[in-house]
Amino acid sequence: MRNFLLALIILCTSISLQAQLTTIPEGGNKKAMVGEQIGLTEIVIHYNRPAVKGREGQIWGKLIPHGFNDLGFGPSKKAPWRAGANENTTIMFSTPVKVEGKELPAGKYGFFVATSPEEYTLIFSKNSTSWGSFYYDEKEDALRVNVKPIQQNQSTEWLKYEFTDQTPNSATINLVWEKIRIPFRIEADIHKFQMESFKRELRSDKSFNWTSWNEAARYSLENNIDLAQGLEWVDQSIGTPFFGQPNFQNLSTKAQILAKMGNNSSADSIMKMALPMGTMNQLHAYARQLMSQKKHKEAFDVFKLNYDKNPNTFTTNMGMVRGYSATGNYKKALEFARKALPQAPDPGNKVNIENMITKLGEGKDINQ
Repeated sequence: MRNFLLALIILCTSISLQAQLTTIPEGGNKKAMVGEQIGLTEIVIHYNRPAVKGREGQIWGKLIPHGFNDLGFGPSKKAPWRAGANENTTIMFSTPVKVEGKELPAGKYGFFVATSPEEYTLIFSKNSTSWGSFYYDEKEDALRVNVKPIQQNQSTEWLKYEFTDQTPNSATINLVWEKIRIPFRIEADIHKFQMESFKRELRSDKSFNWTSWNEAARYSLENNIDLAQGLEWVDQSIGTPFFGQPNFQNLSTKAQILAKMGNNSSADSIMKMALPMGTMNQLHAYARQLMSQKKHKEAFDVFKLNYDKNPNTFTTNMGMVRGYSATGNYKKALEFARKALPQAPDPGNKVNIENMITKLGEGKDINQ
């Protein structure tokens, strides 16, 4: 019995030494996470937020000494600032990116900053798991870039990271604390990674329908990227056994790709196959697309085909208004506008048609 109690005491002591209760971050710092996507590129920053706590004017160059320093603990004798508080600040990129114009592979990085009066050095370290910068080793640097700090009029109490100046393929990440903002620009090749994603997904269960192949082909078409690949994808949408099927959507996609590649005769031939398959709304949208390309004669022909298939509807009457107006026949356009007016589905459309009628009566093109 005595041996059992002794063993139990030893076990409980061992457990108590290993177990730790969950507590708030040290020093009252706040844990935080911020992220954003650029195209398909995910960016996630994990950091701890120290507060100014009345130390205005004592942060930069003092609490955070300039350059690389011996922190008095750990093996690093030339340590930068950990760009936050407590454990490493980390930043993760799901794809390769450019930071301030310099290439950085996909991955998770420890993020550090070495300050100076005029310029700050931002460091992306392959070591993202150590505590703070006590174990910083420049041999583990993946990238260094230099940026200019920006003075702020208003003080920010709690350190934060935020995304600004977003474009489809880029954003600026800002480290903001006290009266300093540290910006650095991130760019991602959104089209490259989107095309690579399509190639992966079109080998999965998402490939077993014609719409997926056509969607990928349309991305290639609309962004003028690797049209040969787009043509291959749309051919799969049209003709692959079991799920391929020719229809207005994929045939018109193929025709537009061929036209963009300069093969206009084949494009025209494919489009002649597609037009009889189009629904009223598909034909109307295609004619409007031709109008936007200033192909007024071709647009009129499609509006007329649509009207002959679907006579005297609001959509087809409006198509004839636009088609006749674009070709300069305002009298006929006015005739169809008056037919469309009582068919207007809502007050907004009614007002729009009334304005068209006025404009056509003055001999003006309503498409201008």
